[in-house]
Amino acid sequence: MNRLRIRHRTGYRYQGEVGASYNEARMLPVSSAEQLVLYSNLEISPVSSNHHYIDYWGTQVSSFEVLTPHAELTLTATSLVEVRPLTHLAHPMRWAELASTAVRSTATVEHSRQTGLTEPPADLQALAAEIVSRHESPCDAALEICTAIGDRMQYVQGVTGVHSTAAEAWADKRGVCQDITHIALGALRSVGIPARYVSGYLHPRPDAGIGETVTGESHAWVEWFCGDWRGFDPTNSIGIGDRHVSVGRGRDYDDVPPLRGVFAGPFGSELFVTVEITREA
Repeated sequence: MNRLRIRHRTGYRYQGEVGASYNEARMLPVSSAEQLVLYSNLEISPVSSNHHYIDYWGTQVSSFEVLTPHAELTLTATSLVEVRPLTHLAHPMRWAELASTAVRSTATVEHSRQTGLTEPPADLQALAAEIVSRHESPCDAALEICTAIGDRMQYVQGVTGVHSTAAEAWADKRGVCQDITHIALGALRSVGIPARYVSGYLHPRPDAGIGETVTGESHAWVEWFCGDWRGFDPTNSIGIGDRHVSVGRGRDYDDVPPLRGVFAGPFGSELFVTVEITREA
């Protein structure tokens, strides 16, 4: 069990004063079987009216508008989360049972279809199919698929953007956690394994002391269904443990962006992001 305090600051700097902006933020975690949210708060500057709700995928959303002229929009999300990783039963489901379940359940049907961001190229589909041919268990096949993808991808910032597709990143074999997760989703879905995108945070240093604040980042990983939902971090080739804090789940990144908005004005904007994570006693 791990107790983590997360301070996520983000927003837009506009290239001039805009008249108004309309935004949605997905930056606050929710309690679940694997984590307990002890505290969470979202500060918005300039102060605005806002509405909080849980979206279709179970993510906490803050919808707000700023109707006064402003040159910068800043959000600061602070959370204290107790992380308690789950223990899974071994091999709960075989292929035939998975195929039957996946078409009957709304939760799995939604995560069985490819999206524009996850559509896998032919060679990625072939890799996934070859791995599946060696496994009687979808759970084992999914783990090997995600591990193989992580081994073949190089983590490089700046070579992709939020609109880059799995096919583009796979062709270059470079990208960030968002790209690697999209590639894994596409591969898993191509062989009939329902899979979903998870956004959140990863404490980057397992050896950090209590009270030590370290620089972190927003992170993404994958969960697949094989009788229950299981997670894996293909970017780091590690299982989901007490350093991962989930914020949102969806079909791909477009379902769970930390901040999305539009503004009124002829100017451009620059996104800024900082994340600090502290282990608490």
